[in-house]
Amino acid sequence: MEGAGKLVLIPTPLGDNEPLEVLPFSVKKHVIGLKIFIAENEKSARHFLKKIGILTPQDELVIHILNKYTPEEEYALFLEPCLHGVNVGLLSEAGLPAIADPGADIVQIAHDKEIEVFPLIGPSSILLGLMSSGLNGQSFAFNGYLPIDKKDRSLAVKAFEKKSASEGQAQIFIETPYRNDALLQNLLKVLRPTTRLCVACDLTLPSQWIKSALVESWLTMGALPELSKRPSIFMYQANG
Repeated sequence: MEGAGKLVLIPTPLGDNEPLEVLPFSVKKHVIGLKIFIAENEKSARHFLKKIGILTPQDELVIHILNKYTPEEEYALFLEPCLHGVNVGLLSEAGLPAIADPGADIVQIAHDKEIEVFPLIGPSSILLGLMSSGLNGQSFAFNGYLPIDKKDRSLAVKAFEKKSASEGQAQIFIETPYRNDALLQNLLKVLRPTTRLCVACDLTLPSQWIKSALVESWLTMGALPELSKRPSIFMYQANG
């Protein structure tokens, strides 16, 4: 659309790094002049924007909140400035916007309104984890969260393992950090001994920890890592 503003997709660090330790300088160049943003959390968005060196004074920033409580009828309103030639930034809480993130609906609306979508380069815990896993990077599936109920979760783990075995496909999951330890215990209990399991946590941070091994090796390693409150990615691939 001629004269329209862009929806700028802004990646953020995966932890409290200095932004330019993990983001290219081009991100700063495209972000520092923006005044209007869409973000999941206003406090963390302002923290990131201050650290990256935003030129707009904090009291002049407009930050629309996009989370599970935001009425869907407000989504399109967030993009109204783009129709008048003003760029709007869509911020992820950590990593890439619209990837395991509520921003996908905003991106879809932008396309429907013929607003240019302008993605910036940044870290993805999903892809960094897969890169580090030794699992199949040619065929993989990100499945989000497993069920909370123990029985349902175990059934889902086995079903994805069966799919992995038949298709040679790596299966990738995330979990709410305080449930990480329980998920790891469940995976080690349910998966076949010959299935390869990888856990990657605190990616890009000084405390980064990545381990990829057969389940039978995990079971003999002794003390398991403490994963509670640490952002983690869980991946596994079964032998056919």
